[in-house]
Amino acid sequence: MTSNDVDAQPTTTTGSTTATAGEEPRWLDAEQQRLWRAYLDGTVRFIESLGRDHEERSDVSLNEYELLVRLSESPDHTLRMSALADGLARSRSRVTHTVARMEARGLVRRSASTGDRRGVNCAMTPEGYRVLVASAPAHVAAVRRFMVDVLTPEQFRALGEAMAAVAEACKADRDS
Repeated sequence: MTSNDVDAQPTTTTGSTTATAGEEPRWLDAEQQRLWRAYLDGTVRFIESLGRDHEERSDVSLNEYELLVRLSESPDHTLRMSALADGLARSRSRVTHTVARMEARGLVRRSASTGDRRGVNCAMTPEGYRVLVASAPAHVAAVRRFMVDVLTPEQFRALGEAMAAVAEACKADRDS
């Protein structure tokens, strides 16, 4: 939305970079609006294409694949459920539902955390590891087809650095 699209509306959000009640919002200029919409369109289409590719070529969804990757990168292929949710940038309830479906299929198992009766761990099973290994080549090929090979190395680097900065700002805002 640009300043030409609406009359100024009072907003009340926390944070130092947003307008407060009675202040004029910092509208996007035409170029910023174009880039913002290109980002939204590209992100939605990229995730949709990766998801469709997983449905066609893998025994796990994109979300399940990412969960297995996180477990595969952790010691003993095990993480606390809270750490898993934080690492995936998903709500704990959403991760719990995903883990329940995967547990029913024998891909992961949950157990009480050692030394902490309230904590729950999620561990990848040998079957989960087998499915991850079988799914990885198609996943990497899709990431290359839809992003890595479409961008120049400079664009890919800039995208990664930009999104890391965005992720840090969002984490800081959430934690404040």
